[in-house]
Amino acid sequence: MAATDETGPAGRNTTVPGTPPTAGPPTDPAPRTGARMPRWLPRAMVLALALIAVFQFGSWAFHQLTGLLINVLIAFFLALAVEPAVSWMAARGVRRGFGTFLVYVGVLVVGAGFVTLLGSMLAEQIIKIVEDFPQYLDSVINWINTHFHTELRRVDIQENLLRSDWLRNYVQNSATGVLDVSAQVLGGLFRLLTIALFSFYFAADGPRLRRTICSVLPPARQAEVLRAWEIAVNKTGGYLYSRGLMALISGLAHYVLLEFLDVPYAPVLAVWVGVVSQFIPTIGTYLAGALPMLIAFTVAPWYAVWVLVFVVVYQQFENYVLQPKLTARTVDIHPAVAFGSVVAGTALLGAVGALIAIPAVATLQAFLGAYVKRYDVTDDPRVLGHRGSGGTSAFGRRVRGLWAQRRPEDDGAGPAAGVAGAGAAGSGAAGAAGPGEGGAAGAS
Repeated sequence: MAATDETGPAGRNTTVPGTPPTAGPPTDPAPRTGARMPRWLPRAMVLALALIAVFQFGSWAFHQLTGLLINVLIAFFLALAVEPAVSWMAARGVRRGFGTFLVYVGVLVVGAGFVTLLGSMLAEQIIKIVEDFPQYLDSVINWINTHFHTELRRVDIQENLLRSDWLRNYVQNSATGVLDVSAQVLGGLFRLLTIALFSFYFAADGPRLRRTICSVLPPARQAEVLRAWEIAVNKTGGYLYSRGLMALISGLAHYVLLEFLDVPYAPVLAVWVGVVSQFIPTIGTYLAGALPMLIAFTVAPWYAVWVLVFVVVYQQFENYVLQPKLTARTVDIHPAVAFGSVVAGTALLGAVGALIAIPAVATLQAFLGAYVKRYDVTDDPRVLGHRGSGGTSAFGRRVRGLWAQRRPEDDGAGPAAGVAGAGAAGSGAAGAAGPGEGGAAGAS
């Protein structure tokens, strides 16, 4: 029987039948040079490129449609403004479409009449100013010659002006810019037509639009949307009507002044002041007062000063007395919030943002008011701006205490003299009191 070596190859490879093979020592796998790309990576790259393409397309489309979106926003707020009048007519049996048509026809007639009267007045005043310009120029030249001892003549000034390069360049630039002005006018008319059509559809089909929006929302969301819509209608309509009432009061007040000063075209100027000062935020007052001052200056220079003084005084009366009473129930927002909303709206959407900023903020404030929990404020003097009891600060009480301590020494008496003067019965105890006690008594 031949012996076998257990350490040989035969001994290492033989296993007992029925037993699992023993695991050999771990060996390092060889590096794979042909590793394959993960299956998710191509799909992730395609998805990322698709998202970037969609974002770029959306950004491009948004910039291209910005003008249309702004027109739709203006039309929506106009529809909200006329919604109370249309609903009032619809409740009395008038169809919403016909009622909306009547409202817009009335607005169009009033606007066209105002523009026509204002245009005729401006045309006549410009002609008058051009005709009287030589007289104004002669008076200015005489004043300059009298005070500065010069020898200016109107003929020389006119010849120098006509021969100047500045006038020639200005005429050439104006001639080349006629086409641009015409294009802007046509674009403005097309924009007005777009806004009018959208606002008409929003106002005439208001119930259908609300029903369409609510049909894709659950019942809880439907109630919130309808509540927000109602608040927007009330705030926008209230803002418009309160501004209209203030414009009427402002126009009547300025009409009385202009008629008293015998300024021509007083009714048209009064309507101009009322409309521009109320419906153009922030700078409307200054734009409204400039035209009456110019027309009054053609009558007499001092009349322009009187108009300026009246405009400033009436503006203060309107800001502090009239406006809080008329807008307290319609657009109840703080003046600082109103001014900030106008600035923010101007920065975002220009003049359109300035017009719709106040009703938009009032609507948002009224809607969020139902979701903000409020608590009763404690009767703390600091709520009223008082830093201590009785409105006296700690620094003031300390100064009074120091003054009470130093006052008896200044009078030449001892510390007890200020206390002893209170009564003869307590003179002995007061004489024994130290300076600190006397100071405390004086402070109390």
